[in-house]
Amino acid sequence: MTARPAVVLLSGGLDSATVLAIAAGQGYRVHALSFRYGQRHVHELEAAARVAQRLGVHRHVVVDFDLRTFGGSALTGELPVPKDRSAGEMSHGIPATYVPARNTIFLSFALAWAETLQCDDIFIGVNALDYSGYPDCRPEFIAAFEEVANLATRAGVEPGTDDSRIRVHTPLIMLTKAEIITRGRALGVDHALTTSCYDPILRPVGDGPRWLACGHCDSCLLRLKGFAEAGLTDPIAYAGR
Repeated sequence: MTARPAVVLLSGGLDSATVLAIAAGQGYRVHALSFRYGQRHVHELEAAARVAQRLGVHRHVVVDFDLRTFGGSALTGELPVPKDRSAGEMSHGIPATYVPARNTIFLSFALAWAETLQCDDIFIGVNALDYSGYPDCRPEFIAAFEEVANLATRAGVEPGTDDSRIRVHTPLIMLTKAEIITRGRALGVDHALTTSCYDPILRPVGDGPRWLACGHCDSCLLRLKGFAEAGLTDPIAYAGR
């Protein structure tokens, strides 16, 4: 019997790699979806490719579009990436690294691919605990998008089509970063293949140029905190650490 397909959003970070491993472990035939959207940290696509290959996805697609057209984010424009913020600072307000409507756009692409695959299951690694205040990582947003998905697809409105609902799976949404790291380790995720940094530094090393995590952006700080709380050492390289 052929495994059921699932579309998994894959950024190359800790969370999306763990979600991919969860979907694969549940027996889905994984179709991984990444984006080149004008982000400054395009090294994440190299990480996504490594993770997809290691975890043996059925297909990995990278979609190109350019959100630099609109700007409005430190990841797609000239705004500086916030550095060395305290936990208290990260827990209040929406940071400059928020990309307007990014998860809405990403999920819309995932929904389009899911329709062509006759697929009911979409996985995304959003998290509502250890995150930097992004409004499109909240359970309320995911529930609302799932409703839209079931109103806007052929299966939802055309008589005689499959009446099963499209589900947006968020298995990490109420886990801490430490719990996500521990879960990933248990599932065989190689964290050395992943990246999280919003402002990586390209440095020469013995075998050629290499991207190093800055160690100071919100994403790096949350990642390092998660590994420390999990009692593990982060295997990726950081500049100046």
